[in-house]
Amino acid sequence: MHPRFNPAKASPESYKAVVALENFVQNSGLERRFIHLIKLRASQINGCAYCVDMHVKESRHDGLSEQWINLMCVWWESPVYDDRERALLRWVDSVTKIAQTGIPDSDYEPLREHFTEEEIVKITVAIATINVWNRLAVGFRSQHPIDAASKAA
Repeated sequence: MHPRFNPAKASPESYKAVVALENFVQNSGLERRFIHLIKLRASQINGCAYCVDMHVKESRHDGLSEQWINLMCVWWESPVYDDRERALLRWVDSVTKIAQTGIPDSDYEPLREHFTEEEIVKITVAIATINVWNRLAVGFRSQHPIDAASKAA
């Protein structure tokens, strides 16, 4: 896969608008673990290697466990996530796959049990924002950096 072009250079105004959304998400008051969960899970669903790589590294940097990070792609099978995280993961899946899910009440109700309406709006904006980033990165074939190879002990 080869990069197509740099969207930030091709349309700085468009890129600036997405950065403004990102800044809102980062300063929204949502817990960091929830922001990481949203970004990583949506990026997994969307098949965005660039963003998965970035958000795994950011999650590690912020102290989230390897198990918490690694099992996110099969969250529904793992007890590592608490009830709030599970409700949020269900919502991320449903909103990101909107064409397939239609975002049913069965995905909304668990979220409502754990978050206020204001938090749900902020969460949904965060999901929408990472979906924009994923579409830019996948659409224009952004390449994640390759880490230096580690040597076996």
